[in-house]
Amino acid sequence: MIHAYVLFNLRRSCAKSRLPSQICRKRLCEAASHLIESWFMAVRPLVFFPAQSLRVAAAAVTDFDQNLTDLVDDLRDTMRAVSAVGITAPHIGIALRVALIALTPEEELAPKEDPRVYINPRLIAASSEMARNEEGSVSMPGVSEQIERPKELEIAYQDIAGHHQTETASGWLAVCLQHEIDQLDGIFWIQRLSAIKRERALKKYEKLRRQG
Repeated sequence: MIHAYVLFNLRRSCAKSRLPSQICRKRLCEAASHLIESWFMAVRPLVFFPAQSLRVAAAAVTDFDQNLTDLVDDLRDTMRAVSAVGITAPHIGIALRVALIALTPEEELAPKEDPRVYINPRLIAASSEMARNEEGSVSMPGVSEQIERPKELEIAYQDIAGHHQTETASGWLAVCLQHEIDQLDGIFWIQRLSAIKRERALKKYEKLRRQG
């Protein structure tokens, strides 16, 4: 309502002014554009395959400051907007080792406003037992395939304050952690597929893109 009130007043001021209508329309369009951008500024645009940046290893986070907090907030809002279970900074074009996962260790969906935050995550141990699960990516919407990965794992990471942590995971949380760590390492998920499955996924994705 506040934004609408601002636009209304700007329009009224233009109507009362002696400025040419062309200039008034331009000012109104610029104001509307800035307001719309402010409404959605926390939701970052996604990077879509085949962007080369998705195959570049992300840099380690060294500064645990307000910029990092803002990045995590933006990732949280973005994953909420696209209904994602997991997202990384590279998915929005930021080459830093930051990942968010909206799952609890009990494999339940976490509250959307409180996903788990992993800074500089890395795999330190994995089970020899493997499991197949369906995977996909926010950067390749509409496509999924089964991928085989270790069933259980242990990771090391830092929290948003920079404190070092370790965590063990199994089931769907283990899948998500491996998937997102792969992305931070510059390994896009289809690189884990066989040649036949990868080709099938690419064809499906291209068809979806053509359909708009």
